Amino acid sequence: MSNEKNEKADQDKSDALEQNIEDIEEKQSEELHKIVHLSGMYKDWFLDYASYVILERAVPHLNDGLKPVQRRILHAMKRLDDGRYNKVANIIGYTMQYHPHGDASIGDALVQLGQKDILIDSQGNWGNILTGDGAAAPRYIEARLSKFAADVVFNPKTTEWKKSYDGRNDEPVTLPVKFPLLLAQGVEGIAVGLASKILPHNFNELIDAAIAYLKGKSFEILPDFPTGGIADFSKYNDGIRGGAIKVRAKIEKEDRKTLKITELPFGKTTQSLIDSILKANEKGKIKIRKIDDNTAAHVEILIHLPSGTSPDQTIDALYAFTDCEVSISPNSCVIHDSKPVFIGVSEILKSSAENTVELLKSELQIKKSELQEAWHMSSLEKIFIENRIYHDIEECETWPSVIETIDKGLDPFKKKLLREVTEEDIVKLTEIKIKRITRFDVKKADEYIKGIEAELKEVQNHLDHIIDYAINYYKQIRKKHGDGRDRRTEIRNLDTIAATQVVVANEKLYVNREEGFIGTSLKKDEFVSECSDIDEVIVFLRDGKYIITKADDKVFVGKDIIHVAVFKRNDERTIYNVIYRDGLNGAIMVKRCAIKGITRDKEYDITKGTKNSKVLYMTANPNGEAEVVKVYLRPRPRLKKPIFEFDFSELAIKGRQSMGNILTKYALHKIVLKDEGVSTLGGRKIWFEEEVLRLNADGRGEYLGEFHGDDKILVITKSGQYRLCTYDLMNHFEEDVMLVEKFRSDKIFSAVYYDADLEYYYLKRFTIDPVDKLTSFIGDNDDSRLLKLTEVEYPRLEVSFGGRHKDRENEIIEVAEFIGVKSYKARGKRLSNYEVKVVKELEPLIVQQEEHEVGEHSDEPKDDNKTQMSLFGEEDE
Repeated sequence: MSNEKNEKADQDKSDALEQNIEDIEEKQSEELHKIVHLSGMYKDWFLDYASYVILERAVPHLNDGLKPVQRRILHAMKRLDDGRYNKVANIIGYTMQYHPHGDASIGDALVQLGQKDILIDSQGNWGNILTGDGAAAPRYIEARLSKFAADVVFNPKTTEWKKSYDGRNDEPVTLPVKFPLLLAQGVEGIAVGLASKILPHNFNELIDAAIAYLKGKSFEILPDFPTGGIADFSKYNDGIRGGAIKVRAKIEKEDRKTLKITELPFGKTTQSLIDSILKANEKGKIKIRKIDDNTAAHVEILIHLPSGTSPDQTIDALYAFTDCEVSISPNSCVIHDSKPVFIGVSEILKSSAENTVELLKSELQIKKSELQEAWHMSSLEKIFIENRIYHDIEECETWPSVIETIDKGLDPFKKKLLREVTEEDIVKLTEIKIKRITRFDVKKADEYIKGIEAELKEVQNHLDHIIDYAINYYKQIRKKHGDGRDRRTEIRNLDTIAATQVVVANEKLYVNREEGFIGTSLKKDEFVSECSDIDEVIVFLRDGKYIITKADDKVFVGKDIIHVAVFKRNDERTIYNVIYRDGLNGAIMVKRCAIKGITRDKEYDITKGTKNSKVLYMTANPNGEAEVVKVYLRPRPRLKKPIFEFDFSELAIKGRQSMGNILTKYALHKIVLKDEGVSTLGGRKIWFEEEVLRLNADGRGEYLGEFHGDDKILVITKSGQYRLCTYDLMNHFEEDVMLVEKFRSDKIFSAVYYDADLEYYYLKRFTIDPVDKLTSFIGDNDDSRLLKLTEVEYPRLEVSFGGRHKDRENEIIEVAEFIGVKSYKARGKRLSNYEVKVVKELEPLIVQQEEHEVGEHSDEPKDDNKTQMSLFGEEDE
């Protein structure tokens, strides 16, 4: 019997096992039919991942200007805030309740926020944005919310909330920021297939722009970098894709052999900048002796130059070949309505201003509701106690009867209330303690209600004039938090530096004329000149062909080379004097031309292009010199003049494609140089462009004159210093330059200045001594200041007095009679023994017209009164 039971049990188990196997096979078959191809899975998952990174990681939100990690850090810090500093490690740990991506990303984001010095008040070693040094470990540094953050970032009543990633906590969707925080901080983020780069702007300028927008006025906002520097925003394009900013380090000439970098381009550190300079030096682009980095609170990088190196050319070379000049491409992208949008910084500011108005309006409406509620309950309480309604409930036996009795007692007064009386209101009345009832003071209650009514009136007035209220809010923010936030980046139009003009000659150019090779590696062949590895070389062949090619180790250009030199594009002063034979038996032609710019590695012809043409004579003249040659013709019957002279100065300079003039139709025997030529181009016309503080020969800015040989330029600064310099286009000028003109040793200047040593105002007349070094003509005390400088021949000044002598009659001074012409080193004559308030320049009674070379040597209109103009006047003391 037991055996039968066992067999039956075994059979049941076998049947169950078979059924399970069948079920598994059926499920596997169903799953096979449900297979999704990998490509489809990748497409869906990748889009989900890309959307998540864009919305939840890398791109800031338009409303508050924060990335999610930044928003969560600030929310966590607000929750922890008790006015004292918190360990950064503690803040990171607390933030992990809201941020699901680990402590490293939170710590990095927190340090970046702290270094921007807007939202976080930091303590300890938070790194250095100038040197690139990192912050100390989170356990060693501390932070708390700044007063600015407490004022403008948080308000639980106007914040929209959502659940955190694990559903345990609430976090803000966006913070109610009442300030263009996104533009003040700037942001950079790289998502999947998308990037955002919004540059930081000046705190106070953003407030001014927001106020201007609310007033209906136009505005313009430009970036301001914490590292300072000089920037050209002409192509900023409102921060939208396609714009570009050129940013330069600020470089000063300490002396002839030392340059000092005092400010950095945005995004660079002293270490990265020094590395780029050393790299350029190793490649031979620039020449430096050594670099000292003395950076601490402020940038100070000293670049020591070897002897014979031009500091002006080195400054340009630093901009051309190192990170002293960088180009930044903004890309303004933000999250709006749960999707990325590309809008300009002006639109971001407008949106921020409008959002601020709405937030302020919401805060006022909330406050109004709270005040109305307080007025309602205070009035109810007064009615309840003053009319002794509480006595009516003494006979009530049930709670509903108590509520009903009080409600009936309030009926005569309900019309005076702002809203209907609810059961909840009546319950609150029943909770008033007897002690409070017995001590109730009607007078105080009336005063309290009147105070609430006054506040309500004020709030309603703000709501009725919400724009004015918002403008005043911005002004209060600037007054409270705007100190010490002046613009750091200087706005200037920057010139483009041609690398070929500033590169150091780090190679030597050689030529093998017979085999037709040029290059820097042909050291056994003929030396041509020094060059750089980015220079271009122009080569002329005997058959008239010429080509421009890049300087390289070894290049074949063609046999029978007659001329090779480093080529300068757009050079109008190098003139080629050429005599060639047109074809095998053609006329002898002569031409003068400049070659300003042609396509590299393309063959051109200096002749007419006739087959078998040949160049018989050629010179390259860097300043347009025109020589005299003696021409010998082949003897032939009835030839009257077998020898004659030709002066190239009689031939006009034309284009490179001109065929030239006929020199002779007879066969030539030889050409001999008789006299070296002189320049036929005249002096060089120079202009000074004040916007970029550079000289040019292209007609931009103020015309300085036509310069020859050793002519100099006079530079005078607003700080009362002067120097002379050459008219080299690479020259750099001081930022406080007041006057740049052609130097004339006989010109007389008159200056009024305050002598800080003697604490009096002085007047002096002087001429300029030729000095290349920046020299003061108002003394060595840094507190001395220049009030007025004029080059009028007979100036007149009006002096008014202040202080104890304010009632004294103004004094007129004829400067030429008051003091004679002395050296620039002389102190001059005291302007007055009384306290001077204002010095004004009057029209001169004697006007002596002087002839200027402007108009004599150029096509510029002559201005006889140019030297009769006041250059600089400061009327206040």
